Amino acid sequence: MKTLLLIDIQNGFCPGGNLAVPEGDQIVQVANRLIGSGHYDLIVASQDWHPADHGSFASSHADKKPFEMGTLSGKPQMMWPDHCIQGTEDAEFHPALNTAEIHSIHQKGQDPLVDSYSAFRDNDQAALTGLAEYLRSKGVTELDLCGLATDYCVKFSALDAVEMLPGVRVRFIEDASRGIDPVGVRDAIEEMRSRGVSIVDSSEAVADTGH
Repeated sequence: MKTLLLIDIQNGFCPGGNLAVPEGDQIVQVANRLIGSGHYDLIVASQDWHPADHGSFASSHADKKPFEMGTLSGKPQMMWPDHCIQGTEDAEFHPALNTAEIHSIHQKGQDPLVDSYSAFRDNDQAALTGLAEYLRSKGVTELDLCGLATDYCVKFSALDAVEMLPGVRVRFIEDASRGIDPVGVRDAIEEMRSRGVSIVDSSEAVADTGH
């Protein structure tokens, strides 16, 4: 059972969004090629879905500006611009993304007291999105993932996939992803590789003859 996981391909993370990732919109056509390739048995997506008063927003702290470090629930926290607020256009999937073929959407970041990068669980690793249980119920054996941003939500999703889905082959599709910081992207890829995640591009991903 081959699965494609699309991570946070939302307006908020694309140019013009509230927390834009450089070239974030350029992955959409790559993601659509993957979706339409016929290679995957199952396609799932995660969606950042914050309440307006989320504690990771700089606006929730009188003394903080976006991209400064602060604390949230006693733990270090990057302070973000308000983004992907539930029900807003910023939180919607990019309009060019082929969402008609997505079988299941898992929303994250809804608890105002803890941030949530991974598609699988909050950063405190307590609250689950239900994604791991869903994938196990479907008998997933191979998981390819991509999206925004490589050095945050994609990386943490990949690492959680390795930990929470033992025995599943996990691959990161590099050209279907973009990151915030070039150094952070490089470090994220090395960390993923060191944890057993294979690094591939989209043509390699769908050229796999094991289907």
